[in-house]
Amino acid sequence: MLKHLFRRCIHSVRRSIRSKLIITMVLLAVLPIIAITALAAENSRASMESEVINTNLSNLKWTGIYLGEQFSQLNNLIYTIQVSPVLTEYLGDREQDDLSSRLDEQRKIFEILNSVYYSAGNHVVGIGLYVHETSTLFMIDSMENNVRTLAAPPVVYGDLVRQNKDFIIDTTGDDPEKFRLIRSINRFENQERLGAITLEIRWSAFNQTLELLGGTEKQRVLIAGNDGKVLYSPSIESALSKEAVERLTAAGPGPGYFRTPQEYVFYNTVDPLGLRLVKIIPKREIDQTAIATMTYGLLVGTVSAALSVLLAVFLAWRTARPIVKLVQSLQGIDLIDERKVLPARSGRTDEIGLLENNLHDMAIRIRSHIQYEYKINLEKRTAELKALQSQINPHFLQNTLQLIGGMIFAHKPADSYEVIRSLSEMFRYIVREPDHLASLQAELKHLQHYMHIQQKRFQGRLQYTLDVEEETLQSELPKLSLQPIAENAFAHGLESRPENWKLNVSIKRSGTGVLIRISDNGAGMEPDRLAKLRSKLASDADGSGTGGIWMSGKSIGLINVAARIRMHFGPAYGISINSEPGKGTDVCICVPNESRGAAE
Repeated sequence: MLKHLFRRCIHSVRRSIRSKLIITMVLLAVLPIIAITALAAENSRASMESEVINTNLSNLKWTGIYLGEQFSQLNNLIYTIQVSPVLTEYLGDREQDDLSSRLDEQRKIFEILNSVYYSAGNHVVGIGLYVHETSTLFMIDSMENNVRTLAAPPVVYGDLVRQNKDFIIDTTGDDPEKFRLIRSINRFENQERLGAITLEIRWSAFNQTLELLGGTEKQRVLIAGNDGKVLYSPSIESALSKEAVERLTAAGPGPGYFRTPQEYVFYNTVDPLGLRLVKIIPKREIDQTAIATMTYGLLVGTVSAALSVLLAVFLAWRTARPIVKLVQSLQGIDLIDERKVLPARSGRTDEIGLLENNLHDMAIRIRSHIQYEYKINLEKRTAELKALQSQINPHFLQNTLQLIGGMIFAHKPADSYEVIRSLSEMFRYIVREPDHLASLQAELKHLQHYMHIQQKRFQGRLQYTLDVEEETLQSELPKLSLQPIAENAFAHGLESRPENWKLNVSIKRSGTGVLIRISDNGAGMEPDRLAKLRSKLASDADGSGTGGIWMSGKSIGLINVAARIRMHFGPAYGISINSEPGKGTDVCICVPNESRGAAE
């Protein structure tokens, strides 16, 4: 179905210059607008993307600096403890110390830790000091201050030794909202590890700084280690994709960014701890940011395209209108039928108007030439017809005169007078001017006179019937069309048949025409003879005629009648014939059902 519809559309476009022009102008109007709109939308998206990238890189740079300063402040707290004389003295040679001295030193250690704890602010929730030599752990938090001796070093101290680092960040505690910043205590002379200092800190201490990155529900901000492991994120979802972890681990110091199929990952290095500050923006977020601008652009483009289409269709319609009108004028020209008016001259002054006017003049000249040739040919044929009309079939005239002579002696004078009157009316009708059409009523009168004479000749043997619709009597046909066909019926059909003869004439309307059927029950025709006769009838379909068609022996024949009907009314009208051997012949005459003032 769709294929058939597509073919019809293509066929219509191929045959119509207006359709081609409309499609061409629509494409010329719409395609640039679509291209410009698409380019503007893409430029808008790219501009928005560039703005988002530059803004986030700048924010990451400054946020990384602020975050680094916060970690530096935390480091300074550790350095305050680490460089205190009390701690140095406590870590010194302890062989000479007695119990009271140790207690006094521990008290001083707690004083230093308390001083740092209360000066650090609310985000530092605990401080720990581990001395490896004595396996002593000092702890201060909001709940308690205590010191205890450990059987084994703390796990985080073991991590420092195993990783051979001076500091680590531990997030393995029970509370994910906290982390521990652990720094090793080393002997200055040989960097021997003497213990470690631990700060327990709330991650919320960095929330205000992280807010500088403008994170939203869909844009995640987090802090990760060098290995890509997420240490903290204010958002609920904090995991990184496998690809993001790999690329973040391989990336150099920031600020920088990279794309994955689903997101943009911005990062920066946080000194002095070497952490990664990361912001993740879904790719659809940047696209959606540009949607508003793209929507306006597409809306303007759509409106512009619609207006362009309407303007293109209007211009194409107006431009193609004179061409279509010219084509319609060409289709409406009838160079033969004088009743059809030629198209009027165009008032245009352009090339189309010049073409229309020249076409009008050419049509007039061609029609005049055709009419001139037609009149010459008609005058020639009329002269031949007059020659035929000036005489009547001698055999018929002889038989009629013999009939009249016999009737004078055998019948009443009135009967003889009727035959003489019919013969006189036939002669009077024949000698009239033959170059006019006759009404069907006049042709039937002439046929009636002929059939009256024949009925008198073959009295008791010939049965003649006439069935006519009154509405058809004013229809026109060439003069001497019916009687010659009836005469042919006697000459070639009935006279060779010994039985009773029947001749039926039926006249009825058929659509916009009149159908005249003349039927006899004569000898009929053999198929080959009928085929030859039909071929001769069809060979002069244009009605021009030839000498052989116009003159058939010394009478007005069937082919002559057919040629004259076509000449006057066109190839849609004429004569058709059907016949069966031994059953008879039907001759059908078709003429228009109209009147133009035919001669009576």
